[in-house]
Amino acid sequence: MARFDSALGRYVYVDIEDVEYRVYFEENGAGTPLLLQHTAGADGRQWRHVLEDPALASHFRMIAYDLPFHGKSVPPTSERWWEQEYRLTRSFLEAVPVTLKHALELENPIYMGSSIGGHLAVDLALDFPDEFSAVVGLEAATYTPGGFTDEFHHPEISNDYKAHAMYGLMSPTSPEAYRRETVFVYSQGAPAAFKGDLYYYSVDHDVRQSAANVDTEKVAVAILNGEYDWSGTPERGRELAELIPGATYQTMEGLGHFPMSEDPERFLEIIRPVLMGLASPP
Repeated sequence: MARFDSALGRYVYVDIEDVEYRVYFEENGAGTPLLLQHTAGADGRQWRHVLEDPALASHFRMIAYDLPFHGKSVPPTSERWWEQEYRLTRSFLEAVPVTLKHALELENPIYMGSSIGGHLAVDLALDFPDEFSAVVGLEAATYTPGGFTDEFHHPEISNDYKAHAMYGLMSPTSPEAYRRETVFVYSQGAPAAFKGDLYYYSVDHDVRQSAANVDTEKVAVAILNGEYDWSGTPERGRELAELIPGATYQTMEGLGHFPMSEDPERFLEIIRPVLMGLASPP
C-alpha cells in the first residue's frame, strides 16, 4: 500500500507591489490559521516535519509557503528580474504573509518564522498589529549586521559552500540526518537568493529603537532562540523580548538556527505548548 504525507500543495496568485506572483504553499490541519515562514535562501520544505504533526494539525491550519524567488515560487514572467540585483526588503517581505492572509481569507492567523522569518515576526507586530493575533519569532534579534556580503554570491563560491556554512549554525546534538537534510535544501537555492535575503536580515531589519512600540495587547509576541545559534543567539533573543512590553522569551535548549528542520521532534516538544497558548478558543 502506498503511504502519503498529510500536507497538500498548491499555488495562489497574489499581487505584491504591483507585480503578480505565483506563490507555492503546502498546508495541513484545521483550526487557527498558522503561517510559516522559512529562513533566508531556503524554502518551505523546512517545515515539512511540523506540517505532519498530528497534535498541531488538530488545532491549526498550518500553511508553509515559499517566498517569491524561492523553492517552487519561481520569479514572475512579467518582469525582467534578471536585470537587477535581487534584494529582499522589509516592505516586500512584510507584504508576503499579509497578502497571503487576505488571499486565503484567514481569520486571526498566527505568524511564525525563523531567522529572517524571526526578524519579520517583530516587524509585523510593529507595522501590521491588526493583521495577526500573535507572532512567534524563532532566532530573532533586534539587529544582526554583517551578513550582507559577496561571500554568499560570487562566481567562485558554490551553493555547496553556502549550505555547509549553515551546517555550523546547528546544534551538534541534532540528528545528523536532519542536519544534512537542512543543508541539502540550502544547496538548491537560487545563487542570488541567499545574499539578497541577507539584505533584509543584516541591513533593513533594525528594531533597536522601535521594538518597545509593539502593542502586545493587540498582537501577542513570543521569541524563542536556539541554544547553539551563533547568529540569532539566546542573548540577542532575550534582549529583543525584554524591549517589548508583554513579550515572552524562551531559550530552546539543544537546538540551533534551524529548529524546525534540524531536530523537529525536539522543536515540536517546545513549540506545541507555546502555540496552544496563543491559539484562538475553539
